[in-house]
Amino acid sequence: QLACCCGTAACSLCCKCCPKIKQSTSTRFMYALYFILVTIICCVMMSTTVANEMKTHIPFYKQMCKGIQAGEMCEKLVGYSAVYKVCFGMACFFFLFFLFTIKINSSKSCRAYIHNGFWLVKLILLAAMCSGAFFIPDQDTFLNAWRYVGATGGFLFIAIQLILLVEFAHKWNKNWTAGANHKQMWNGLLALVTLILYSIAVSALVLMALFYTRSEGCMYNKVLIGVNGGLCLFVSLVAISPCVQNRQPHSGLLQSGVISCYVMYLTFSALSSKPPETVLDENNQNITICVPEFSQGLHRDENLVTGLGTTILFGCILYSCLTSTTRASSEALRGIYATPETEVARCCFCCVPDGDADAEEHTEKRRGQTVIYDEKKGTVYSYAYFHFVFFLASLYVMMTVTHWFHYESAQIEKFFTGTWSIFWIKMVSCWVCVCLYLWTLVAPLCCPTREFSV
Repeated sequence: QLACCCGTAACSLCCKCCPKIKQSTSTRFMYALYFILVTIICCVMMSTTVANEMKTHIPFYKQMCKGIQAGEMCEKLVGYSAVYKVCFGMACFFFLFFLFTIKINSSKSCRAYIHNGFWLVKLILLAAMCSGAFFIPDQDTFLNAWRYVGATGGFLFIAIQLILLVEFAHKWNKNWTAGANHKQMWNGLLALVTLILYSIAVSALVLMALFYTRSEGCMYNKVLIGVNGGLCLFVSLVAISPCVQNRQPHSGLLQSGVISCYVMYLTFSALSSKPPETVLDENNQNITICVPEFSQGLHRDENLVTGLGTTILFGCILYSCLTSTTRASSEALRGIYATPETEVARCCFCCVPDGDADAEEHTEKRRGQTVIYDEKKGTVYSYAYFHFVFFLASLYVMMTVTHWFHYESAQIEKFFTGTWSIFWIKMVSCWVCVCLYLWTLVAPLCCPTREFSV
């Protein structure tokens, strides 16, 4: 019964009625669980509401804070500095395993067993690292230096996700185009999905122009909506231009439709994150402009909006981490793609066909959940890359929770309050995404002697 603590099957102590689970899936689930646990702790540390409730309802709160040397009212355990320290411990945890798992190709090696097991020991190690960060000497120097490391890692995490988004768009088009060579149904699906994507992008552009601009003022919003709409039109024309089609027959409007929708989403998110503009009305009273009137009512219940929005945001971060650590995604970052001959058209093209039918199932009869050992012949995903992505995600969470460069006034209750740093980060991400996609189109023209496969 010690499998959950030291064995290689992370979920072997679960209920027997649970469905079968693969070893590679259970391992990634456990690391993701650790990530979620620390993220929740960071959100609690940034909440003034939770801090006030603890002061009110916990008996002997002041004495307890003095006993653990956290300050008279536990002020060392709240605020951006505490989040920096906790995320420092989590980032060190994943970076340590990144170094430890470099060049592991077999799941039967000693290092692979440690990666796939010893969960109680790892939990204790993670807790020790997060706690030990509070005892680092010269806290001011540490926080100033760690802030720049966090910003660099956060931007790199964003860049990886943008690269994978472009790869996703090309993979989608290539997969369905491969099916069109055999069945005309796939051509119809391509046309339908492309039409839907462009309808969404155009509708979003029109709605943002209606709700985020007005006849007077809102110059930032007008310029950015116009620029980003023009960029979407530009990349769409480039994608179907004859010179690009000659070099890349698989290039089409489906990819540019995906990029256009994402650009519109980032534009909307950036405009929502921009600090509100105020002007004086005829009664000399400040009124907020350049935001939808109905959105002001949505923010009245701040706790509900913050809780729901934070859950969705970090759910997206976790999804990005898990999907970007597959073998195909890590190879895509190095420019390695599947050849068109190996493509099998599927509606859910992201799902890889079940290639581990001969995987060795658990031979020992345990009372818990059945675990399939799907890494008998080799690792299903890159262990080192998996930990490196979670290392970058730890830094991204740290910067996001503390409002990036507005850390001193950061609170989780004001998570969706507009700041210029978040606004420009989203806008720059939008432009970088367009540039990455544009480069995949024009790279074969700029470097005709090199072989490109997207």
